[in-house]
Amino acid sequence: MAAARERSGCDEAVVSGSGVLRGRRVAFVVSEFRFLAGSIGLATADRIVAAVERATAEGLPLLAAPSSGGTRMQEGTAAFVQMARIAAAVMAHRAAGLPYLVYLRHPTTGGVFASWGSLGHVTAAEPGALIGFLGPRVYEGLYGEPFPPGVQVAENLAAKGLLDAVVGIDDLAGVTSAALDVLCARPPAAVPDDVPPAKADVSEDVPAWESIGRSRRPDRPGVRELLRYGATHVTPLSGTGQGEADPGLLLALARFGAAPCVVVGQDRRSQRTGHPLGPAGLRVARRGMRLAAELGLPLVTVVDTPGAVLSAEAEEGGLAGEIARCLADLITLSAPTLCVLLGEGTGGAALALLPADRVLAARHAWLSPLPPEGASVIMHRTPDLAGEMAAAQGVRSADLLRDGLADALLDERPDAADEPEAFCRRAAAAVERELSGLVPGGPAVRQARYRPPSR
Repeated sequence: MAAARERSGCDEAVVSGSGVLRGRRVAFVVSEFRFLAGSIGLATADRIVAAVERATAEGLPLLAAPSSGGTRMQEGTAAFVQMARIAAAVMAHRAAGLPYLVYLRHPTTGGVFASWGSLGHVTAAEPGALIGFLGPRVYEGLYGEPFPPGVQVAENLAAKGLLDAVVGIDDLAGVTSAALDVLCARPPAAVPDDVPPAKADVSEDVPAWESIGRSRRPDRPGVRELLRYGATHVTPLSGTGQGEADPGLLLALARFGAAPCVVVGQDRRSQRTGHPLGPAGLRVARRGMRLAAELGLPLVTVVDTPGAVLSAEAEEGGLAGEIARCLADLITLSAPTLCVLLGEGTGGAALALLPADRVLAARHAWLSPLPPEGASVIMHRTPDLAGEMAAAQGVRSADLLRDGLADALLDERPDAADEPEAFCRRAAAAVERELSGLVPGGPAVRQARYRPPSR
């Protein structure tokens, strides 16, 4: 211990305290790897738990930057079980509705990665960092061969949906501050005076089939453009955090004007270029729902999908069950919810993100149990009557507004693809307005819009 103190200049394997990040007070726990490889012993655990509990008591967001070989072998089992104690303190902090952000440094392995290193609301890592459950030296000593290369590397884990981002130390303050500007904010209690209400001229009766054609234009703006032109403080999150990712589903923290939110959006570009939405994408969406509920942030879902992937892998991966669980989570979510029907709304993939306290629909957006061509095949044994089927089924945004399935329309002048930036800015202003003062309706209120009219 004396040698470790002299070598590292620290009295333990972690340093804890509080500071100011871009004007915001935060608490932190940072590992010192030079002190016995950042290992966690009894006294180290005492310091971490005390720091977490102090952050919770003072209502501070907590930033953790571990770099550790794991449990301190010199202290054996007594040190090993401290990981459960640290995890309990972190979860109490999260249960208080306070953000917990993790930055994994080189190296982070063993029990640290398997406890407080993997419990962040947002988790980033140092470029090239070795991150893994089993240290490669231990693996080679036990099995007589090196661990497969390229697996326990930050960039690989980010690609697999275990980490949200790989961030260099020079960018860390900016990325963390942007995330906290959303995670620590609350929507305005009242609608800003300068934000106009969402509305659209529906006097012109646009046929359903024309709107469907417009919604399928490859240059139509989607959720990425909505965030690019209409949002600020955007922090993309990657995957489920549990080893799954799906390019067809975008998850991000963002602010629309003064209104912070978690965004769960179907990415039209990815879905149209070989990445149709699958069960993993819906599990990513459910991560966003949990994040919104835990931190008390509004959830914005963006529906824009030609339909879920149809494959044996999707069936075996539980696609139907994930649609059902998305519906259940949205109906019962404790956070306010807003759905933006931005373009195509085909099948169960669209329905999975639809239930919300408020629903906005773009003028040429639509919602249908199947693509109209598929409905025509079922009813008429040919896809040639798709236009007639779409008209008969009432799929248009104007029909949804009439039937109470949408609350307001987002105007297109005359087509969002012809004015992508202007359309996205209007849509973003409408999102800010809807989020301002929005409160969660609860299951009874949310399901009421789907009840048929009295007969």
